[in-house]
Amino acid sequence: MNVAPDALLTEARKARLRQVVAWRQPDLTVVLHNIHDPHNVSAILRSCDACGVFRTHLLYTRESFPNLSTASSASASKWVDTVRHRDAEGLLATLAAEGFTVLAAGVHPEAIPVMDWDFTQPTAVILGNEHRGLDPDLAARVPRILSIPMYGLVQSLNVSVAAAIILYEAMRQRRAAGRLQRPVLASEQQEALYADYCLRGKPYAEALYGRQ
Repeated sequence: MNVAPDALLTEARKARLRQVVAWRQPDLTVVLHNIHDPHNVSAILRSCDACGVFRTHLLYTRESFPNLSTASSASASKWVDTVRHRDAEGLLATLAAEGFTVLAAGVHPEAIPVMDWDFTQPTAVILGNEHRGLDPDLAARVPRILSIPMYGLVQSLNVSVAAAIILYEAMRQRRAAGRLQRPVLASEQQEALYADYCLRGKPYAEALYGRQ
C-alpha cells in the first residue's frame, strides 16, 4: 500500500515534526561511556532531544548496554538514535571520519570551562561512568577535557545534569550564531528524517502498516 508516512497526522503534528527536523544538529553529539544507571542514560537522551541532538553514541566496554525500555523516561529513545560501540578505537575512528572534535567531560586543572569552548564547530563530548570516569585507554586518546566550573564544596554533578548543562550551553552558542534560524541538514536529509519520524510515532505506524 502506497501511503504517505504522514497520512494520519494532524497538520499541527506535521508542522511540529518539520520544525524539529529543521532544528536538528548533525554536528553535535555526546558519547555515553559505561554509564550504568539506565535512568541517567534516558535523562541524557531527553536532553539530547531537547537540544537538537538526534544521534548519540554508546561506548560500553565493561557494562552491559542499557535496557532503555525499563527507564522512566525511555520515550526519548524513540527520537534520538543511538550507535553502539564496544571499543574506543572504533568509536574514535567513526567520530574522526565525521569531522568531530572530541572532548571528555571531567575535572582537571587544565580543563576547558564549558563556556569557553566553541560549540559552533562539530563537537562530540564523552560522558564517563558515574564512579570510574573514562577507561584509561580512552582517556589517553582524548586529551581535551571539558569542565563545568563549580563554586561550591562538591566537585562534580550527576552525569545527566552535567550533560544537560553542556548541551544547553552548546545550543545557547548555536542560537546566538544563527544556527537555529536555518536548517543544518540538506533538504533531502530533512525529508528522509521527517518521514522516519512520522513512522516512529505510534499509533501512526500501526494504523498504517499494522503491528510488526
